Amino acid sequence: MFKKILIANRGEIACRVIKSARKMGIKTVAIYSDADKQALHVQMADEAVHIGPSPANQSYIVIDKVMEAIRQTGAEAVHPGYGFLSENKLFAEALAKEGVAFIGPPAGAIESMGDKITSKKIAQEANVSTVPGYMGLIEDAEDAVKISNEVGYPVMIKASAGGGGKGMRIAWNDTEAREGFQSSKNEAANSFGDDRIFIEKFVTQPRHIEIQVLADAHGNCIYLGERECSIQRRNQKVIEEAPSPFLDEATRKAMGEQSCALAKAVGYTSAGTVEFIVDGERNFYFLEMNTRLQVEHPVTELITGVDLVEQMIRVANGEKLSLTQDDIKLNGWAMESRLYAEDPYRGFLPSIGRLVKYNPPAEVASDTAVVRNDTGVYDGGEISMYYDPMIAKLCTWAPTRLAAIEEMRVALDSFEVEGIGHNLPFLSAVMDHERFVSGNITTAFIEEEYPEGFQGVALPESELKRIAAATAAMNRVSEIRRTRLSGRMDNHERKVGIDWVVTLQDSRFAVTIDADPEGATVGFEDGTSLRVTSDWTPGDSLARLTVADAPLVLKVGKVSGGFRIRTRGADLKVHVRTPRQAELAELMPVKVAPDTSKLLLCPMPGLIVKIDVAVGDTVQEGQALCTVEAMKMENILRAEKTTVVTKINAGAGDSLAVDDVIMEFE
Repeated sequence: MFKKILIANRGEIACRVIKSARKMGIKTVAIYSDADKQALHVQMADEAVHIGPSPANQSYIVIDKVMEAIRQTGAEAVHPGYGFLSENKLFAEALAKEGVAFIGPPAGAIESMGDKITSKKIAQEANVSTVPGYMGLIEDAEDAVKISNEVGYPVMIKASAGGGGKGMRIAWNDTEAREGFQSSKNEAANSFGDDRIFIEKFVTQPRHIEIQVLADAHGNCIYLGERECSIQRRNQKVIEEAPSPFLDEATRKAMGEQSCALAKAVGYTSAGTVEFIVDGERNFYFLEMNTRLQVEHPVTELITGVDLVEQMIRVANGEKLSLTQDDIKLNGWAMESRLYAEDPYRGFLPSIGRLVKYNPPAEVASDTAVVRNDTGVYDGGEISMYYDPMIAKLCTWAPTRLAAIEEMRVALDSFEVEGIGHNLPFLSAVMDHERFVSGNITTAFIEEEYPEGFQGVALPESELKRIAAATAAMNRVSEIRRTRLSGRMDNHERKVGIDWVVTLQDSRFAVTIDADPEGATVGFEDGTSLRVTSDWTPGDSLARLTVADAPLVLKVGKVSGGFRIRTRGADLKVHVRTPRQAELAELMPVKVAPDTSKLLLCPMPGLIVKIDVAVGDTVQEGQALCTVEAMKMENILRAEKTTVVTKINAGAGDSLAVDDVIMEFE
């Protein structure tokens, strides 16, 4: 077995590989850029080598720099993670020439299956059903428009070497085809160093289901079930699960056998994933093969008990698979939520900065529940603008799908992240969405259910009542502590009142609190009552309570006259007042937000790539105004209405902060 391996990656996947290597008794080497000097993967590895400036194209994807780090440390093998050099055949060839093992497939398999155009041709030759499209290279934007019309709108414009949603656009008309071609080409060049683009028919109402395969160099290949990856935003997976709630055993078997046949046809070894689009009749169509470890591999590990990273290392060491297809049994259900540094209230635009607080839920592993958090960050660390915005992958497992969802709800509510915008509220909202819970999902789920973007969560009255009871009991504890600290006591503590009014999310609850040493019974005007117990202490940012015999987890902040409460995707200002205070509060004027309708504000920290208009131009609703790049993604900002540009405050190449004014309108 290898004594030392180098991980040619960063972030959570580098940390993930280190964990398996450590379990196997293998020393690890991390590489890092300027931005990652204090990164978690650097701290976890046995050795670390600096390889260049912060931009990936000057560090992590420069083959010569990685090779020098290998020579410097004497690493015998390299795990590439995903992204960066993981599907770069030149890197695999360079390692082979140096006599260093690549913990991944052969260069030939990477070349044939890692390239989307080539892989589709091979699939067609192997009589695998594929989605209609144009497999040749596309010269320019006008050529893209012509091909799009031939294929028929809507079309998917994709980077041939792409992955992770980078270099991918959906076009519904000629204008979007032109814009999408150029943006996809730019993103592909920046992210992968390969700007080739192809176009295929965009299949509406599909499910994205993928098969995990594992093959060795001795002719053995097995499949480890499927992953449902249909919850996507901007073609980037957000929530995955295994198995799929849609497949039956016959379809699973057919997809698995076809995936293995395809892997064998190209001499594939190591872990790989074959992706399919599956329609409502369970017809499946080959999309591509990812010749690497997938981001969402933990859910497969949780339902099969197989450590995929360990298997990859063993295969690279020349070992035969110790597992046969009959050994693979799917046990229970697993969920993965990708926590991104993206602000859901700003259209999921990237957010960077310091993690003022990063406190994930405790990891758990039992026969009835698992909570797993794969991450590459830590409390006080920085989220950089140079790399993918993923913070962590939160995973849960339980014997049934509904139980796995409930475990995820509690885990998300318990996950504390402060200092940056993040998508925790959105993930919680999906877990509570009736359509998701039922399993009736497609890749259009987010687009269809959140057409105006994410505006937060409005909780049902029953949940608001539970929160009202909880916060009333918490307020009583705070009031008792406040009177003690104030010193306003004689021989007896000043009595804290029992009548309160709780207001939250346009609801008002008059309550009476009957407290005892074990907790409090909170009575409501309708004659009902809820029993509240908790060990919460004023100042704690997380409250774990039991309300009416059911758990309730609240993130707690202080506001004047009450609390800021975040739970189940909702962000609430909860005021707990005496009846007299509540009367007076209703007379207070409402603060009006400033009018920014005549300004184009930068929605994220980023770089202006180009300005599409000039002062004096009349712009139409939906017209492109400028392009901002952040975290390897290009974002086109569009006019919200017909108006005239009166001033432009920024130009191409300018770096802007959130809410910097880019241009002004009449």
